Amino acid sequence: MTKPAQPILRSRKVKILATVGPASRDARVLRKLHAAGADAFRVNMSHGDHAVHAATIAAIRALEKEVGHPIAVLCDLQGPKLRVGAFKGGKAVIRHSSHFTLDRDPAPGDETRVCLPHPELFGVLGRGQRLLIDDGKLRLRVLKAEPDRILCSAEVGGAISDRKGVNVPDSVVPVPALTDKDRADLAFALEHGADWIALSFVQRPEDVAEGRRLIGGRASLIAKVEKPAAVDRLDGILELSDGVMVARGDLGVELLPEEVPPLQKRIVEAARRLGKPVIVATQMLESMIEAPAPTRAEVSDVANAVYDGADAVMLSAETAAGKWPVEAVTIMDRIAAQVEADPGYAARVHFIETPADATTADALAESAAAIARTVTTSGIIVFTSSGSTARRVARERPGVPMLVLTPSLKTARRVSLLWGAHAVHTRDIGSFEEMIAKGKRMALRHGFGGAGAKLIALAGVPFGTPGATNLLHVVTLTGNELKGREG
Repeated sequence: MTKPAQPILRSRKVKILATVGPASRDARVLRKLHAAGADAFRVNMSHGDHAVHAATIAAIRALEKEVGHPIAVLCDLQGPKLRVGAFKGGKAVIRHSSHFTLDRDPAPGDETRVCLPHPELFGVLGRGQRLLIDDGKLRLRVLKAEPDRILCSAEVGGAISDRKGVNVPDSVVPVPALTDKDRADLAFALEHGADWIALSFVQRPEDVAEGRRLIGGRASLIAKVEKPAAVDRLDGILELSDGVMVARGDLGVELLPEEVPPLQKRIVEAARRLGKPVIVATQMLESMIEAPAPTRAEVSDVANAVYDGADAVMLSAETAAGKWPVEAVTIMDRIAAQVEADPGYAARVHFIETPADATTADALAESAAAIARTVTTSGIIVFTSSGSTARRVARERPGVPMLVLTPSLKTARRVSLLWGAHAVHTRDIGSFEEMIAKGKRMALRHGFGGAGAKLIALAGVPFGTPGATNLLHVVTLTGNELKGREG
């Protein structure tokens, strides 16, 4: 059997999360995406059936084995979708400034009314609230809400067709974040070894708590912030989640466009302060669905997310269904590398203060970053079983890459989505001497400097105890560590 290729240390620290779909699920394309810079892959449970998703995850795991490096799989749950009913002839036109009624009558709709098959909405909507249809293309304002009908004024009218989506930005919708489909998809994702689960339609911390209960520690949970209600309770949602995604698609529908950029920065800052990984997503290189090159505005959008210190930037339809999936990853990789090479990058990425918690582990992570700023070092070696120490170090955004050594393949896959982390699944250690020897070997093997290079090692004693980081050590490579040793 051919030995896996030696993993290449990425020159950038921000990660690229690429969505897999019809344009990219072929094994050859996946290989090209990874080579171009994709560090992790997203499986969108809104599209495709379980057989397709199983084949996709299997292809990613085969690629992981081929390249000899952990690759994170994120399964993104669809969440509840609110939709209008059907129309006579499949479509209608709602006139600007006209009255339009949403009711509970299942009869086909017309230009004056349509069924809204979500009885829970009739009890929460009130006068003056907005209803956005078809991603905000049509905008209705509630004039009167009754138990069986909602009379609206069409502030923005237009063509409407069957089953178009409905957004309710001005109210917490009393529906669970997990539908029956989501529960089935979640069980499937966990059975097939998903590393991260993205929870859609999060409105309150209780939604995250329910997701955590169902996941039961078998994967890490990403809360997607895409509702104004979630923004209002952001701190509580972040506290219960393992990470957060700035899902700008629905945010851009339910908020004014100019409100989204400052909100994106607020979410990134809040997540970074807590040491929770944060992903910036949606329409980052949207034009590359059709075009082989992005717009200048899109390039600036990606660059801004990198300057803000996001852990990952995500491609959606660009890699799932676009004509140029490999090119989209390539240009995103180039943008990120260029930004991180900017002499002003370090100051910008540290503009957000991330004070350490009053724990030994946090104090050591902060010290490691400080040493890296003071002494010329090639990297920080982190020994971890749970990934907790790696998250603490990543929160500091050190100026050198982080080599994460863990005996847990699950942990190696999960932390591969962290800023600056190069994860390696390796055998466990049992002593301080073994730790230092293994750290040096792995540093040489994975390109963290050569003879004479200094590295900072972080670990916990006794070894194998999660969350017990209490040791910091500076080591110097001799260049001879690889002789006659494996693992």
